[in-house]
Amino acid sequence: MRKQKGFSLIELLIVVAIILIIAAIAIPNLLRARIAANESSAVASIRTLNTAQISYNSAYPTAGFAASLSVLSGTCSASAAPTSAGACLIDTQLSSGTKSGYSFIISGVSGTPASSYQASGSPLTANTTGVRSFCSVADAVVRYSTAALTSCAGTETPLQ
Repeated sequence: MRKQKGFSLIELLIVVAIILIIAAIAIPNLLRARIAANESSAVASIRTLNTAQISYNSAYPTAGFAASLSVLSGTCSASAAPTSAGACLIDTQLSSGTKSGYSFIISGVSGTPASSYQASGSPLTANTTGVRSFCSVADAVVRYSTAALTSCAGTETPLQ
């Protein structure tokens, strides 16, 4: 009898099949975990926008709430003091309007001083980067909806 060196073709095919089965089970779970992480980041970003809006309103009462993300951010350095045009309250990633698979906007700001605002975040690609859209108004309650949000009318479900 000859002594065999290495693996037979059948043994290699069985190992490859087992690896493919494990990958087929693991990949959907990884995608769900990524969606959950993106949604968690979006909620934290909406809360950051709420805090920034309240701070901006307190610091600049004649302006009220900020009208855009760029006003909440601005150019921040040790030599440049924050102003009502650039308050240095949020980071540049969030002020760009896109973070962790979500798109963020501030809208609904009107009047002098501005007494209301709406911060909202929607997934860049539905069911891929996120499933739910999030929003908040001046009451600072974060709400969500599985549909794309055109306004935060208060009919959305508050987060617990």
